[in-house]
Amino acid sequence: MSWLSRRRFNASMLFSASAVAASPFARAEAFQQSTGSATSTLSTSADLQQWPQGYDPRELGTNVAEHFLTSPHFHPDRIVYPEVCAWYGALELARATSNTGLIAKLQARFDPLFSTESALLPPVGQHVDYSMFGSLPFELYIITKDKRYLDLGLKYADAQWAKPDAQGLTDETRFWVDDMYMITILQVQAFRATGDPKYLDRAATEMAVYLDKLQQPNGLFFHAPDVPFFWGRGNGWFAAGMTELLRDLPKDHPRHARIERGYQTMMAALLRYQPAAGAWRQLIDRDDAWPETSGTGMFAFALISGVRTGRLSTATYSSAARRAWIALAGYVDQNNNVTSVCEGTNKKDDLEYYLLRKRRTGDFHGQAPLLWTAAALLRS
Repeated sequence: MSWLSRRRFNASMLFSASAVAASPFARAEAFQQSTGSATSTLSTSADLQQWPQGYDPRELGTNVAEHFLTSPHFHPDRIVYPEVCAWYGALELARATSNTGLIAKLQARFDPLFSTESALLPPVGQHVDYSMFGSLPFELYIITKDKRYLDLGLKYADAQWAKPDAQGLTDETRFWVDDMYMITILQVQAFRATGDPKYLDRAATEMAVYLDKLQQPNGLFFHAPDVPFFWGRGNGWFAAGMTELLRDLPKDHPRHARIERGYQTMMAALLRYQPAAGAWRQLIDRDDAWPETSGTGMFAFALISGVRTGRLSTATYSSAARRAWIALAGYVDQNNNVTSVCEGTNKKDDLEYYLLRKRRTGDFHGQAPLLWTAAALLRS
């Protein structure tokens, strides 16, 4: 099946009439009536191993990872978090597929940061969005055991907790929902690289406080205490952060029960709010918001990881997880760019601010969670 045929087929499943009118695949609207039983099969199956042509996570993930290698830095003056997230995802995909050639190329992209591109390194100990860079050299250390990567990662992880407050929270705490990926992935990766449980303690302490502060009775999260909107990617950051932490947090850890409860509550909420087509919306609880891919990818990552590790019931969650991957894959264009990605978003107590965010194509905010999800589907 050609990319255009696949996109036409996907569009018949994924887009409401209003979304189709705004999409680059608007020609698919006329195709909706002809998909019939094939659509039903894709939508209702709970299988997370067998995929139709064009949806295979190994093929699609590898294509997106290779595309990352040819992409310029996200920001010309500094390595910033969307690029780190995509880079980490590409490395996780390469590890899951034992693709040593891809690993070598991803490592080669990084190594100039030790020399000719050192000016691109983010500042240390100043902001969650800068600090999370350290998760990337940790990943390379885990793969290569080259101590240069470990030392660089530790600079960021330890500086983040150089001045904790009385609760044991980093001074980078700001109670934005985004933080629960940025802080968590850095500290969890530090644990994975060193085996030192203090890094899990930091991440778990921070997350338990954020859960109490931001999670609402419906299971979703406000962007911040003073911004009462259920922004898709913001909730995705929290879902992905909990997923990463729970991969390593021991069940007898004093914070485990609180974090597990928050995770289970959120996953149940995602079931309730998932549209039939599979992609969640820019504002999760509003039917007038557009389907958005970065949040959808993060939710797919959380659900698929939960099902595959046994944290979530297969009977309850597998079908939703499959629909999410099918939806996400359907937004990848012929250039291996994820479409319909919300642009970078600040916090603002303004409904229209969220509803009118621009939709990007190929933005690393969207490329990254597709790679995480493909890796989660392939990870043994």
